[in-house]
Amino acid sequence: MRFWQALTWVETDQLVEVATLAEELGFDGVFVSDHLFVAQHPRWPHPDRADERPAFTTTTEYPDVWVALGAIAAATSRLLLAMSVSVLPIHHPIEVARAAATLSVMSGGRFALGIGTGWEREEFAALGVDFTTRGARVDESIEAMRRLWQPGWAEHEGAHFSFPAVQQNPTPAAPVPIWVGGPSAIARRRAARLGDGWIGGGNAPEEVPALLTELAELRRGFGREHEPFETLIGLTTPPDLDTFKRLDDLGMTSGVSYPFRYSLPGPSSVAEKRARMEAFAESIIEPMRSR
Repeated sequence: MRFWQALTWVETDQLVEVATLAEELGFDGVFVSDHLFVAQHPRWPHPDRADERPAFTTTTEYPDVWVALGAIAAATSRLLLAMSVSVLPIHHPIEVARAAATLSVMSGGRFALGIGTGWEREEFAALGVDFTTRGARVDESIEAMRRLWQPGWAEHEGAHFSFPAVQQNPTPAAPVPIWVGGPSAIARRRAARLGDGWIGGGNAPEEVPALLTELAELRRGFGREHEPFETLIGLTTPPDLDTFKRLDDLGMTSGVSYPFRYSLPGPSSVAEKRARMEAFAESIIEPMRSR
């Protein structure tokens, strides 16, 4: 099992330092989260989580994910990099494909593109994008980006995006992995059908076995059971070694160390974050490595 440090809501001026510490302490990867802005009056509830409130506030920092991950890539050598997640349907696939390919090449293939359909209507409205077609736009964007990541000319004619034969350079050495995020059954089905992995939205440990079984069955149904598939699942319970061992045995490929906001409420220093990561590395990562 690999272990990721969530950098969601980390103070922007600390991101690179915290990521380099994660690499030093033995974490396999880090991920950042992506929103264009925080709306003054977001329409709630979340379509998949009606009983929850937003974790962000009006002071939450959402730096540009491409700039942030590019800086982290330059400061690290082996750390895997991902987004959890980019709101893909508010972007054009040509732009996302170029950025993802560039980051993949410059990081030596360490980048995975985590994508979701989005839930905040205000982001769609501000950019003039139809909220109701976001799922179809995601499916079409995945198809278009994979064409663009191949050497040579690529063209696409679809319901939401169309472009004549174009060529983007650089092309990644291999297609950028696409991990579909989201807590819904629709997201899991999309991950099994089109994705290279699934990013959970926070699950209780007892939920995970059924989720892994569901994903495996879906992938078999789509004839994709032999392809590599990532399951990056954050747990809603405090880190527990026996729990990670059990889920590792069931095939969960990646665990997550909480966003610091959950263990260090409010702004926190790099030293405080380091102490949290050291505790996770000592109690979870090191024993799991020695199994």
